[in-house]
Amino acid sequence: MSRGLKIAIAVLVFLVAISLITLPSLQRAVERASQNPRTEEQARREVMQPAISTPTDVTVKAQLFFLSAGSSGSLEPAAIELPLSADPVERSKQLINALIANAPAPERHTLPADTTLLAFYLLADGTAIADFSDALAAECPSGILNEQTVVDSVARTLGANVSEVRQLKILVHGQEAETLAGHLDLSVTFPVPNAATATPSAPAATAPGATGKAPTKRKAPAAATPTPASGAPANPTPH
Repeated sequence: MSRGLKIAIAVLVFLVAISLITLPSLQRAVERASQNPRTEEQARREVMQPAISTPTDVTVKAQLFFLSAGSSGSLEPAAIELPLSADPVERSKQLINALIANAPAPERHTLPADTTLLAFYLLADGTAIADFSDALAAECPSGILNEQTVVDSVARTLGANVSEVRQLKILVHGQEAETLAGHLDLSVTFPVPNAATATPSAPAATAPGATGKAPTKRKAPAAATPTPASGAPANPTPH
């Protein structure tokens, strides 16, 4: 047997041995991928918007507001463990990114899956400015209730986890849009309910036209003094 043939056989045996060693781990990786398939949106988001990490990150149970599983059009909180920064701007970015990517189920998404948070600012008066990619407006279902749900989910998520935020302004690709998807006015700022600004729960629904306030007690009218008949004494003395 020639020396070259011996070398070729040795290399072949070595490659077979390596493949046998790595095959089990490769099979496990394939199984994990099949159980948790990554969508095209997730892959694109991982490239365009890497996870935010800061030195002050602490894992906490954050309250994120997604579509309710049992009531269409309403929001309900979900407790999700997230590493969150102590810096309010970075913390807000982490929360909004989680709101886009970490819905408990696809049907509970409030923001379109293709949406990207481009920038976030927090002004001294507590006004948060969130700048989203065009997908927020382009893929948001049209309708005032749908559009309001998108904004409310962001506002309530920030309010539940970032005490510094008082109100929310939304931009689309760096610009102030007239509406979100044809109905909700984006030229205004939206209130952000949190522990510092929360108001008491709204009273139960009242009949149309009612104010919901407790009725004001009215004083009973004073008894009318009878007018004496002509010729009768003005102050008759009782007998």
